[in-house]
Amino acid sequence: MGGILCMSKKDFITGLDIGTTKICAIVGEVVEGGPNPVIDIVGIGSAPSRGLRKGNIINIDDTVESIRRAIEEAELMAGIEISTVYTGIAGGHIKSFNSTGIVAVKDKEISAQDVQRVIDAAKAVAIPMDREVLHVIPQEYVIDSQEGIRDPVGMSGVRLEAKVHIVTGAVSSAQNLIKCANKAGLNVAEIILQPIASSEATLEQDERELGVILVDIGGGTSDIAIFKDGSIVYTGVLAIGGSHITNDIAVGLRTPQHEAEKIKIRYGCAMAGLVKPDDTIEVPGVGGRKARVVSRRLLAEIIEPRVEEIFALIQREVMKSGYQDLLSAGMVVTGGASLLEGLPEVAEAVFEMPVKRGIPYAIGGLRDVVNSPKSATGVRLLKYGARNRQKSKFPIRERNIYDKVKGSMRSWMKDLF
Repeated sequence: MGGILCMSKKDFITGLDIGTTKICAIVGEVVEGGPNPVIDIVGIGSAPSRGLRKGNIINIDDTVESIRRAIEEAELMAGIEISTVYTGIAGGHIKSFNSTGIVAVKDKEISAQDVQRVIDAAKAVAIPMDREVLHVIPQEYVIDSQEGIRDPVGMSGVRLEAKVHIVTGAVSSAQNLIKCANKAGLNVAEIILQPIASSEATLEQDERELGVILVDIGGGTSDIAIFKDGSIVYTGVLAIGGSHITNDIAVGLRTPQHEAEKIKIRYGCAMAGLVKPDDTIEVPGVGGRKARVVSRRLLAEIIEPRVEEIFALIQREVMKSGYQDLLSAGMVVTGGASLLEGLPEVAEAVFEMPVKRGIPYAIGGLRDVVNSPKSATGVRLLKYGARNRQKSKFPIRERNIYDKVKGSMRSWMKDLF
């Protein structure tokens, strides 16, 4: 699920990862700006997440309480007050597609206004009233048939074309996130798609150029982002993640859910062949029953089929995108579930390509505490906020679908008359 970011006057930024299993706040100070900002981690706070399922909010009060606890802990450690935030979003409702816009250049030299016009033309597509556009990401520009241009401002030409990636989400899901942030005393500056924020801290530029698939396996969702020629070309979210593995362990070993989570983290392995035959673990019983000693290989045999299923579903999504033969840099896996021993090996067997775990880079301060894929979401949101903090100046307040309909009607009437 998503996360939240905030910035104070002292250039502190806070990433709040609102996940299915945990809500984690990470405070950072931007020590070096620019396109590749460097951040010092100065505060961390976390709380169990009790109000989400499969990346979607199912209980607002529980989610608000978890956000408050994580934020208060982070504020105490960092010594700052968090107020305005960026929020991240994920879930099965996310849909994305590519679009193209074309405009004539007025003064033979392309200006920033021309770029804005061509992006507006590219995003002028019909979407259902219950959905809203979350991101319009330029992939490349074409000037008079010259392709592959990243920044056309100042160049000469008479015809400007933009190829963009558009991400949409359910209005209700976005508004529930905003409502939870508002109730926790936070303003929202921008809603960010989780895999877009993910790429900020875990992918190198040469990986983006060659072609890479980023997979973030969280508690309730698996987020997918495909990059080629330096730009994002496909995004997707699957409603399956680490909590499904935990549930399999709870059922297979007949142990409570919270004990199954501990067993997964401490002893879990995604490939049974990597476990020694004589390794054993102690499994607590349900309802006060006695603990049992079982083979660790049995645990791996429960986990392996679910991990294979997750990557098979991801592979189907990649096949649907049409970019499966263009991923020369292979795959980067991140998120809490990626810490499972043997998980990259399972991914390599399914995809037949090189796979590595994604670790956040260009951070300092309490780096050792957050230098792990499970903390990567909060760190990525820090990176995204540091890079894009000048773009979002006005907070988004809670609104409903009728406001969107009313705005569309106003625009339609204006065009008509």
